[in-house]
Amino acid sequence: MEGSIAKVLIVDDDVNICEVIKMYLESSGYATRICNDGNTALSMFLDYKPDIVLLDIMLPHIDGIDVLKEIRRDHKTPIIMISAKGETFDRVLGLELGADDYIVKPFEPKELVARVKAVLRRINQDNDDQEALSFEELIIDAKSYNVIYMGEEIKMPPKEFELLYYLASNKNRVFTREQLLCEVWGYDYPGDSRTVDVHVKRLREKLQGETNWLIETVWGVGYKFEVK
Repeated sequence: MEGSIAKVLIVDDDVNICEVIKMYLESSGYATRICNDGNTALSMFLDYKPDIVLLDIMLPHIDGIDVLKEIRRDHKTPIIMISAKGETFDRVLGLELGADDYIVKPFEPKELVARVKAVLRRINQDNDDQEALSFEELIIDAKSYNVIYMGEEIKMPPKEFELLYYLASNKNRVFTREQLLCEVWGYDYPGDSRTVDVHVKRLREKLQGETNWLIETVWGVGYKFEVK
């Protein structure tokens, strides 16, 4: 994507909102495509191969949460959820399922453009700066977001990967849940400690059986990636 025009897929059933977002993004140098329902979003995603998706929750046919789940089955493309639903539960749900950011209607188009730039910049920086980590029977490759465990690729959503990478790149260091929320999800993430616990549980289920390293609970404090 670096050195080329970033492609944005805009998914919202409100045609007027789509046109406003399109205008602001294109004036900032992005290429865009628009669709207004969940079915079209999934087919257009595969055809257009966008660099980032702006995804409304309330969509005809297939809602945004199910579109998010389907994309996250096989793709790590950044996704910003857009919705009139501002309740903490809806925001946490979208982010826990793999969204990279969440913005609530009504919003300023300039703020949305800024968030698109921030997410793409962070992804590019992560890919440039981070290296593959290697432990016994485990490779964590930040450039491709791939995890190889016991010779097999382990699929995981971006936030699971980022949590694993952050802990493993700071092996044997203890982090509180609040520190992990700040470092992995961002300081303004509207979640709570349960978010970290759920992701750790999922990681442990996918990385069972190893005895030379583990994600250890430090009771009363938080977690660490312990290497023996």
